[in-house]
Amino acid sequence: MKQPGPDHPIEVSPFGGRVRVTFEGEILADTSHALLLEEAGYPGIFYIPRSDVHMAKLVHSGRVTHCPYKGDASYFSLLGGHGDRARDAVWSYETPFPAVAKIAGHLAFYPERVTIETVPFG
Repeated sequence: MKQPGPDHPIEVSPFGGRVRVTFEGEILADTSHALLLEEAGYPGIFYIPRSDVHMAKLVHSGRVTHCPYKGDASYFSLLGGHGDRARDAVWSYETPFPAVAKIAGHLAFYPERVTIETVPFG
């Protein structure tokens, strides 16, 4: 396990707005409680509470990867309205390392595989 620091910063903070995720025109998630994880030089990633995700549209794919900063990620594929699947389009850190503990119970979506819309508060 590596700790975030000046050479690899990670910040998790509440997103100040609403986030909606769609796939093939169907809403997968809609929340005003998303977290934004910003890591080193990577684009920010939204983490959405499971309670705001239509879990019936996801199926565990069996894939697992390891991040030395966040822990082990498990993946889900998306079930489309016409039986189409987007393999491993969603991931979750079930038991993330302490530095990013806030993302436990949340899911993230690959932005190139779904449509993510945001509306800032105010």
